[in-house]
Amino acid sequence: KTDFINFISDQEWKSIEPVSSWFGPSSFLMSSMSALFQLSVWIRHCHSYLTEDVGLPVWGSYAIFALTTLFSGLMLGLV
Repeated sequence: KTDFINFISDQEWKSIEPVSSWFGPSSFLMSSMSALFQLSVWIRHCHSYLTEDVGLPVWGSYAIFALTTLFSGLMLGLV
């Protein structure tokens, strides 16, 4: 904490170059990373629903996700 306060009070932050716009929070790259993170949270939620609420075994949930991935890849390949 004291190092951070000294960093701010000594104004050492002025000598640091700003982050490139490519890595900014509103850039295409960071928006894509955010979408992938949201997808992973949704997949985890679906896995929990299938295993806990529906009572499907864990391997059954994995099989569903594997078949869905395979089927969506085949559909995208056809398109």
